[in-house]
Amino acid sequence: MHRHHPQTLQWNGDVGGYLALIDQTALPLKVTTVDCRNLESVVHAIRVLQVRGAPAIGIAAAYGICVGLQAIDTNQCTTQQFDERLQHCINQLADSRPTAVNLFWALQRMQNVAQTMRQDGHLPNPIIKALLNEAIAIHDEDRKMCHAIGKHGATLLENGQGVLTHCNAGGLATSEYGTALSVLFSAEDQGKTLHVFVDETRPLLQGARLTAWECQQRNIATTLICDNMAAQVMSEGKVQAVITGADRIAANGDVANKIGTYGLAILAKHHQIPFYVAAPSNTFDLSLSTGAGIPIEQRSGDEITQGFGRQTAPDDINTYNPAFDVTPAELVTAIITEQGIISPVSNELISALLS
Repeated sequence: MHRHHPQTLQWNGDVGGYLALIDQTALPLKVTTVDCRNLESVVHAIRVLQVRGAPAIGIAAAYGICVGLQAIDTNQCTTQQFDERLQHCINQLADSRPTAVNLFWALQRMQNVAQTMRQDGHLPNPIIKALLNEAIAIHDEDRKMCHAIGKHGATLLENGQGVLTHCNAGGLATSEYGTALSVLFSAEDQGKTLHVFVDETRPLLQGARLTAWECQQRNIATTLICDNMAAQVMSEGKVQAVITGADRIAANGDVANKIGTYGLAILAKHHQIPFYVAAPSNTFDLSLSTGAGIPIEQRSGDEITQGFGRQTAPDDINTYNPAFDVTPAELVTAIITEQGIISPVSNELISALLS
């Protein structure tokens, strides 16, 4: 039986409430929560990775609009002031991180609700209530999507297999079960026993700090390895499947995910190991024909040279720190969604499933 741990994100109260989230920068040593009671605190939480993982970022952004609108007096403001504040909230949240498409998907959903109600002549207070309901709906839908992804994906894994995963695509990256880890959790729920190899995931160690912790919470056999050990572990026959999440998937199936994913896909291909990507359908960006158009977030070099406060490189060394890479569709064996499994990965099968 897995141990209980707090929810990644939680809305407390009604329209005047606030967003509480696990501070993922403190894990695994401390399980501590951050209360976000204004727009700035939500934007900060997303930027500094207190909340991270594409689905969780989308949920946090939706709630961010709800706390952001608390800054104006809805009984006194004009409709124009309300509209301006809403747009300001959307703009600030949209600028927080560029790669995860779920962020923009969630903001668009919130904006659509407000625009429809505005056109129907509603005043700010009912719109604010409707926006909170929409944020809660986004949260609930993600929970259901994660479980459905797990159910579909578990059919691809067999009892006793070794599975390698990269970064963190578990409950901490979503509302509950996760995407990639949902597949592992669901397989274990069905009575299958797996051995999970967790990539450390440089430079911020989301695998070591978060995925290893989540797997331990669920008493799953887990071995932590450095990123550059994956090829050796594969060559020794310890791994029968690789599974990761995704932050954005282009129309042709090219996948943007945490830096290092592309390399793993190449290694898996060489060792004839299936490479699976687990993601909800809202991770697809059909406006992009290929992964070449996916914006790649560039992060501070300090994450490489002074990771977790200790300097490990010479002063003034140049760094290059892309947070994501793009894995070409031809290296992906299957994409596991809440609606089913896409394999082989192609424009035709993607559009057929999503339609």
